[in-house]
Amino acid sequence: MKGVELYGQVRRAVYVEGMSRREAARRFGIDPRTVAKMLAFSAPPGYRRSQPPARPKLDPFLGIIDRILEDDKGQPAKQQHTSKRIFERLRDEHGYGGGITIVKDYVHERRLRLREMFVPLRHDPGHAQADFGEALAVIGGVERKIHFFAMDLPHSDACLVQAYPAETSEAFCGHNVSFEFFGGVPCSILYDYVARHIIVLGLNRYALAIRTISSYVGIYLGLTLRLFPK
Repeated sequence: MKGVELYGQVRRAVYVEGMSRREAARRFGIDPRTVAKMLAFSAPPGYRRSQPPARPKLDPFLGIIDRILEDDKGQPAKQQHTSKRIFERLRDEHGYGGGITIVKDYVHERRLRLREMFVPLRHDPGHAQADFGEALAVIGGVERKIHFFAMDLPHSDACLVQAYPAETSEAFCGHNVSFEFFGGVPCSILYDYVARHIIVLGLNRYALAIRTISSYVGIYLGLTLRLFPK
């Protein structure tokens, strides 16, 4: 397996120095196909199986194990099969002649897969998210820190970022700019841990900013403001 250092040298030669893959292969004394693999991975990916390992003694019984584990999902934990009990059933009821270790390994792997959960990410239309941040910008040829307010509508991916010279209550006026840009007012705005700005702005100035935000509820009826916990 090629080392991490060689990976870095090859990738730098191609991506930074503009060297062709064939030239890189000649320079480093490796096959062009190896160069292609190095460009596909930032570090050696390690050994990869082209297919699952063969288990000639266990493979005919995998369907039985899967069925047992599937049936266990509706049972109390104490009534579910242990790996040892599954092995005993395979041996006594189905004529399995292999060892217990390979059964335990498969049961453990299968149970991990059964526990995987996927939560769909969904954003309803009409709701916004807002946050504040800092960045470096070049203004008039001089690099300086700027503070920005960002608001986006996750459902449509529409986004607006407004920059300000300082993180003061003026930055909260980015709400008005966003409403004008989007052509309307969202049903709700979710803030990404706004409470941290108590430290940044100072308590008195933050209180002013909170009043500024809170005023939107009175101005734009139906608008809900929510604070996302840290």
